[in-house]
Order: sequence, then C-alpha cells, then structure tokens
Amino acid sequence: MPKEYVHRASLAEVFLTSCENSGGHIFSLTGQWPRAHTFFNSPDGRSHDHLQAVETVRQIGLYLAHTEFGVPLGNHFVMRDISATTYPEHMGIGHTPSDLKIETIWTSERRDLLSGVNVTIRRGDHVVAVGEGHFTCVSPAAYRRLRGTAAEAAIDYRPTGQVPADFGRTLPNDLVLAPTDQPTIWRLNPDPTHPVMFDHGGDHIPGMVLLEAARQGACALLGPGTTMVPTQTVNRFQRYVEFGTPCWIEAVPLPVQQPGMFSVVVTGHQDGHQAFSTELSGFVQHQVAV
Repeated sequence: MPKEYVHRASLAEVFLTSCENSGGHIFSLTGQWPRAHTFFNSPDGRSHDHLQAVETVRQIGLYLAHTEFGVPLGNHFVMRDISATTYPEHMGIGHTPSDLKIETIWTSERRDLLSGVNVTIRRGDHVVAVGEGHFTCVSPAAYRRLRGTAAEAAIDYRPTGQVPADFGRTLPNDLVLAPTDQPTIWRLNPDPTHPVMFDHGGDHIPGMVLLEAARQGACALLGPGTTMVPTQTVNRFQRYVEFGTPCWIEAVPLPVQQPGMFSVVVTGHQDGHQAFSTELSGFVQHQVAV
C-alpha cells in the first residue's frame, strides 16, 4: 500500500496491506503488525502496543479519505478525536508477523464536513482492538492561512537523563516528558529526530506524540518498578501543539474501578489554553528486575 496514502515516509510504518469495498460505506481491509517494531511494542517485547492499534485506526481514516472519497494527496487532516480499546490477551507477539483483518465503517462521505471511521481489528478468530476517529480535511491553501508562520519555530529539545523504565519505555530517545518542580506535571520534550514519532515531519507536534506523552505520564504516576499496560484511550484534540513554546502535561488519577486497573486523565496546556485531553485506562504491571 503506498505510504503517501497514510502520510508516512517509511514503508515500515505502514500497517495496512489491502482494501476492498464491501458495499456502501463498509470496507474490508487487511493489515500487518511486525514482530519487532522499534517503538510500538511492550517494554518486554512480547506484546503489540495499544498505541499501534490507535495508529492503525488513524491510517485507515487517511487511506479511505484519499482512495475512496476523493480527498487529494497534499490535503491536511485535522484530527478531532481518536479512541481505541485493545484486548491484551490477544495482543501477544507470535512467531510470525500479526496478520490483521479489519472491518471499517465510514461515517461521512463529504470531505468538507467531519468524517470518521469505526474500526474492528481481528487476528484470526479474535478481536484484538476496536476504535474510532473523526477528522476534517483542509486544502493546502486553507492550511497555509490557518498556520501562518508556525512552521518557522523549532522544538526546544533537551535530553533529561531520566530512567526510561519509570515512564514505561526502554530507550532514552523514546522519552517525551521532562520533569518540573511538580510531580504530576511535565514539560513536553520529544526528540524531533525520533524515526517513528516524527516520521513524516510537519509544522506542529504530531498527535501520536501527545498520546505517548499521556501514556508516559500515567506510568510515571505509578512510580518506579511499576508500569501500565494500556487497554483503552479516549483522545480529544482542541488545538495544535506548537514547536516554539512549552506544552505542560498534567496527569490526574481517577478512582479505581476494579483491582489491578489504573485510570488517569492527562491534559496538555500551551500558552494558557488546553490543547488535548486523554482518558487512559490499563492494567498495572510490576516490573521484574533482570
């Protein structure tokens, strides 16, 4: 599948492989998650990552908009919301790449209005994820008017030397949060050279970086030696997060609904305005020292 249709620069980051129209606004797609992705997997390398399912939902929306509903390549997509529920018992990495069958319902065919997808992802006989997302499309000329000089700013990235495991990660360059003097608030601090989070460039912080910030904030609340396996996220975007000024990430735990689970609301604020919010739930997992 051409990488341009899902707004990726690397073929390795394209998770869709085919698409057929099953009638009307219903589509049957196939996809594949690799066994050893450099970013979208669990810290122990044994399971696919919840955010990989979210990224797959994102790619489906882009692909269908371009190939089935006439949105030209070069148009910009403004994500309004995206959510997913994953089932950890079916997310394990096997001896071969994970082949996916994906049922999708397109919820609008007019590119000047809010469009969206409802998605069910299966591996064999098992549902591994369900999700949905909504977006609008903007022409290049309208986008230039909307963004103005935003592309001229640069990310103020500074390595912090923090322990990746405290944020649910294994590699230092995967960290996207920098500490502040408040334990539940961080400065957004992604590495702009990261090969996955910044695969396709742009003039603002990508939405997937914001979702990663939410996951890392949730893991950080749990403290050293404990991490979180996300199973559900509901993500809403209110504003672009710009390169040039600090974005503050705050995580607030929610009441425990059942033993072994952890839920949190994470918000991002920039220049006094809320830019996004994420409601995140998952299993608490105690890390084993090697």
